[in-house]
Amino acid sequence: MTTDQPKKLHFNALTGIRAIAAIMIFVYHNRKYWKDDLHPELFRLCNEFNLGVQLFFILSGFLIAKSYGSQPLQSARHFKKYFLQRIIRIMPLYWLLLTLYYLDASFGNFHFSIINYLLLQGFSVTHSLDAISQSWSLTVEMTFYAFAPVLMLLLQKKLAYLIGFLVVLYGAAVIVGLVWTSYLGNPNSYLHPANFVLMSTFFGQSILFASGMFLAHYPNFWNRLPLSKYATTLGAIGFVLIVYIIGLFQESRVDHGTNHWQGKLLFFTLLPFFVVLLFHGLMNQKTYLQRFLSSKIMVLLGNASFAFYLIHISYANLKLKSWIFLSDRNFVLLWIVSIALYYGFEKPVYAWYKRKS
Repeated sequence: MTTDQPKKLHFNALTGIRAIAAIMIFVYHNRKYWKDDLHPELFRLCNEFNLGVQLFFILSGFLIAKSYGSQPLQSARHFKKYFLQRIIRIMPLYWLLLTLYYLDASFGNFHFSIINYLLLQGFSVTHSLDAISQSWSLTVEMTFYAFAPVLMLLLQKKLAYLIGFLVVLYGAAVIVGLVWTSYLGNPNSYLHPANFVLMSTFFGQSILFASGMFLAHYPNFWNRLPLSKYATTLGAIGFVLIVYIIGLFQESRVDHGTNHWQGKLLFFTLLPFFVVLLFHGLMNQKTYLQRFLSSKIMVLLGNASFAFYLIHISYANLKLKSWIFLSDRNFVLLWIVSIALYYGFEKPVYAWYKRKS
């Protein structure tokens, strides 16, 4: 996989891998339409492509730690500025699509919900897929942004402090859900059951973000590993292999390996290890994969990947299908619309905020 490409200064390959993650998620959500055409083992692999979301989580952990560290904790003003930047980077496009959903009589029918605007639905197993269904992961992201400076401070002090804090945080979230359910009924199942908290909230997924933060804080750790000069190759092959092995624990074609303890064990250990190893290689080694992911088209798709993620299913996708539906399930058209949203809305809004602030 080696090439003589110069080292990139702005982690373009990591931008390109965002496109790969988005494509994985698109394939995952459309796999049922191709189940009769795919080899059973390939379908098994595609059945775990929802793990593309975890690529985003690990990458977020790395980028936030690399960009901010514990700096937002210097003062309330610093934290406010940091968190507003995160809100403006993520929320406007989501709010736009959510508002269009509620204004559409065939979908939201003017039944506006402040819970969805504040992303609180992502803490409820009953409502996590309401409206823009994939927005549950935005709840995970925004919760991470709130905790990230504290996590980075703990990591700077001692790795054990960070791990202990995350364990206590998950336990506290589960206990809140149990108490809420036992004494108040918790009709919307907030932070309950424990498996939902583990697999669909920041409190359970925090180890993935922490893996990315570890990469940012200990960049030289990976150079000391055996065969580190093959980090890109080993990381890429390891990631695909672990995704496939997780799929081996599926009990049916509609099951997921992560529904079983063996799959969860791999999900929280070897999966982040190989992803972080891959990211390290992409940033530091000259490979053909790095050159491909750093290409103009992949960086473009990576920049538009957030918009693609928000429109590839749910309201925007269904609305687009009602107007035009192509044989590739609008894959190319969705990317064109995503690029238009990135340049026409997402990027200008963020640029406007940066000028104002």
